[in-house]
Order: sequence, then structure tokens, then C-alpha cells
Amino acid sequence: MHIEFTLQLSTVFGFLLVLARVSGVIVMVPIPGLSAGPDLSRIALSAALTIALLPVWPAVRAGSTTPMRLVGWIAAESAFGLTIGVAVAFLLEGIQLAAQIVGLQAGYSYASTIDPATQADTNTLQLMAQLLAGLLFFALGLDREVIAVLAGGFQSNPAGSYSLNQPAAELIARLGSEIFSTGLRLALPVLALMILLDIAFAVLSRVQAQLQLLSLTFAVKMLVALAFLASVLSLYPAAFRQTAETTFGALTQLLNR
Repeated sequence: MHIEFTLQLSTVFGFLLVLARVSGVIVMVPIPGLSAGPDLSRIALSAALTIALLPVWPAVRAGSTTPMRLVGWIAAESAFGLTIGVAVAFLLEGIQLAAQIVGLQAGYSYASTIDPATQADTNTLQLMAQLLAGLLFFALGLDREVIAVLAGGFQSNPAGSYSLNQPAAELIARLGSEIFSTGLRLALPVLALMILLDIAFAVLSRVQAQLQLLSLTFAVKMLVALAFLASVLSLYPAAFRQTAETTFGALTQLLNR
């Protein structure tokens, strides 16, 4: 008994449109270790997510679809995925900005290491924050939220109908501002402690001028900042979840327009 496998052209078109949307998200979301891995792993992940979204693949009429129209649809789907990817990337960058601010004030920026994701110099605290952001992203189930937004987008924005208009650009800009608000909110307790330490050492050096506090200040600030950061680290998931709710709420509002 012979089994024939037939693949309709409309199914291929639907696969390409969903793959373009998923690939835009995979390109922009800074998943730790993914960008440093081989290109084949990212291709396999994009294809796997595309197959997982099989129930929501758009129904494309192959007979009335021209090559130029298909290219335009793929470009629109890529813009859709890039919009979601940029919004999620902004969400993850907030914790890294907080680590960069704290590392600069606490003295961790004097020593750098190689970021395996970007192959650039970065301080150790910022690298730890990047891993923490990736951990919180998966621990809080935000990866499932991204897939839900991708799946729901085919109902509110059919294949090829998305356009990066002014409301979408304003929304992305507003989400970009969340980087600074999230970073400052997470780094502000440590910054306040660093200011108090600087004032305390300044008073001590004024009272006892013979004390050489310059070499001591550097080590004390690093140890105190690390200890205090460890004590407030339990507050990071709640702040990250609140920012994530704002981000995905804005994405849902954008897609339902």
C-alpha cells in the first residue's frame, strides 16, 4: 500500500507567513546564550515555534496570491514580529540598566569580563543581571505570553495586514521609556546607600584627616553594595512582573486596534 504525501501551496504560504512573524521575535529577544549559539539552533527554534502555531496558521488562497503580494505579506509579518521582539527586549533591558547604574557607583565597572552573547566588554554585575533577566523571563512564564500574543495576533491582524503606523511607533517609544523607569526603580535603593556611604566617609575623613580612607572606601562600597543587593534581590521578580504586565498589556492594546 503506497502512501502519498501532498502539501498544498496555501499551506506553504501560511508556513512562510508565520515563520516570518516568529523569526522577527527570535531575532530581537535577547535570550541568554541564544545569540552566541550556532545559527542552526535559532533556525530550528523558529521552525519549531512555527509548527506549534499550526492551529492559527492563516488560510491563504494560493490561486490569487502573486509573488509580489507574498513578499509584501512577509515584510508585514516580519514587522509584526520585530514589534513584539523590541517590546520584550525593552523589558529585559531594564534589569541590565539597573545593574549598570549600580556597578558604576559601587565600583564594579573597574573590572570587566566578556559578555558571551555580544562578545563585548561588560562588568560582572551587568552580566549577572542579564542571566537573572533571562531566568525571570522563563520562570514567570513570559515565554508563553509571547507565544499567546503571536497566536492572538492572527485574529486581530490577519496575514499581511499589519503596518508600523504612528500609534505603534508611539507605543514602542513609550515602552522604551520603561527601561529607564524600571532601571532607576531597581537601582535607587542601592544608589541611596552608596550616597550615605560617601557622606559617612567624607565626614570621617574630615574629622580624622590622618585616616587614609581612599583605599578602604573602594572595598567597603563593593562589599556593602553586594550585600544590600542580595538582600533586596527578592523584590526584583515583583517589579519585573509589574513591568511585564505593562508591556504585554500595551502589546495587546496595539494588536486589538
